[in-house]
Amino acid sequence: MADTPHLQVASAESQEKFRDKMTEIKLKEQEESVQRHAEELGIGYINLKGFPIGPETLTLVPEAVSKELQTLAFFYQDNELRIGSVDPSNEHVLALMENLAADLKANVAPYLISPHSYELAAKLYAAVPKVKKFTAGVQVSAEDLKTFQREIHSIKDIADQIGKVSLTQIITLLIAGAIISRASDIHVEAEEKDVKVRYRIDGVLHEVARLPSTSWKKVNSRIKLLAHLKLNINARPQDGRFTIYLDDDTIDVRTSTLPTAYGESVVMRLLMSSSVGLRLDDLGMRGKALALIKKQVIRPNGMILTTGPTGSGKTTTLYAFLTQLNTPDTNIITLENPIEYHLAGVNQSQIDETGDYSFAKGLRSILRQDPDVVMVGEIRDGETAEIATNAALTGHLMLSTLHTNDAAGAIPRLLSLGVKPYLLAPAMNAIIAQRLVRRICQDCKEPMTLDDETKTRVLEALKAIPSSSGEKPNLDQLTFFKGKGCESCQGIGYKGRIGIYEVLTMNSEIEKIILSAQVSEYDIRIIAQKAGMVTMVQDGLLKALDGVTTVNEVFEVAE
Repeated sequence: MADTPHLQVASAESQEKFRDKMTEIKLKEQEESVQRHAEELGIGYINLKGFPIGPETLTLVPEAVSKELQTLAFFYQDNELRIGSVDPSNEHVLALMENLAADLKANVAPYLISPHSYELAAKLYAAVPKVKKFTAGVQVSAEDLKTFQREIHSIKDIADQIGKVSLTQIITLLIAGAIISRASDIHVEAEEKDVKVRYRIDGVLHEVARLPSTSWKKVNSRIKLLAHLKLNINARPQDGRFTIYLDDDTIDVRTSTLPTAYGESVVMRLLMSSSVGLRLDDLGMRGKALALIKKQVIRPNGMILTTGPTGSGKTTTLYAFLTQLNTPDTNIITLENPIEYHLAGVNQSQIDETGDYSFAKGLRSILRQDPDVVMVGEIRDGETAEIATNAALTGHLMLSTLHTNDAAGAIPRLLSLGVKPYLLAPAMNAIIAQRLVRRICQDCKEPMTLDDETKTRVLEALKAIPSSSGEKPNLDQLTFFKGKGCESCQGIGYKGRIGIYEVLTMNSEIEKIILSAQVSEYDIRIIAQKAGMVTMVQDGLLKALDGVTTVNEVFEVAE
């Protein structure tokens, strides 16, 4: 009986050895089965156990994509690339290999591997430095863009070129065309019979091409690979981004996918770093309004708001303010969602609602960072509004945006969010309402005649401009213009955009209204106009008289 514990130990060791042996046999049988299946498919087979894979080769397939598809690169030399996959016939794996072949200009061969073989090889990702930059599947090269840009002279050329390039080059072609066309967004939308491609140029969508529906899956996979999105998820929205490095600029491409009836709608927003260097004088403000804003921006405290709908240029205006204020002796902190442009010398913080980092919580935190200037991307709740107002009263210059139709509407909006009237009145410096209008192409600008109804509307608006504004148009000599359409503007008649503005600054009469029990948006507007405020419509019509934009554009945007 004394030997019983020893026998039990021996028995346990024997059982463990037996289990290991059985596992080894099962893995061997699995490998043999996978090898036979590879022969049936007519492709290569490999067991990656102990196979030496270099970091440069392994990271040709990003780790997230590798785990999602159970696929990785295990050999790359002399333009010969070998890809191991548990399911090499998967359409997403095929799209990945096509993209790698196009990006690397390499011959790509698939190999079938077992799940166990993949798991062993995938452990090597842990040894790769996290700062490693992927070289394939996530880049659109400047060289390829230049090649297409030499062949594209207008958006009409894009449809012709699409039929001549491979599926992996279509996205590069579309981005090259967007850059040439000055497009802010590329829309790729799956429809019942085909795929529609549209550019948003100067705020207006233009259809530029149609793709056959058979190409949709590969084009969609290419976009998702570029933006680091999950390839096999198409039933819920996804957001991603990628960066294109040009010789003299950087383009950040924000990508959004949305499930639709026939596939997905993909929108790629192009954010060019060169477009962020606007100065106050470049925005389009004029006369007394520009002088007032320049005075308000250099004040050490108080609040300046920009208002308007999405896409009206509010953030660009705030960035112009930050550009002027950005000096070595000024601490500027921003809260944004998302950070659209990166500004050197400015501390920019990204809001994350899913991580419980809201505008309100972020604002509380950054006020402890001793800022001189604070920019909050948007005021949309009572807590943020209250904290921002208090910050404006305690030695900070507060910049933010608000969704209202005009400048006068911002005050009732803030009060409805719960801001105390006795705090708002002294905190507010200025409110800017704005819209963006398209500029007439200067290469094909010509005079135009207004119809009687439009002319009457124009005269009524111009007559109402207050004399204290300093604007005195000659109503007896009104000449307006339009763009005829030429090669320079690609036949559109417009080229570029400019802001139209109304600037409301605080005065004693407006403060009295705020502190009274009855705040009327109408009364605030009347007082501001008596003090010299030019409305957005009036500002737009003055720009139309200067030949900058058209009357129709002003009325469409601002009325």
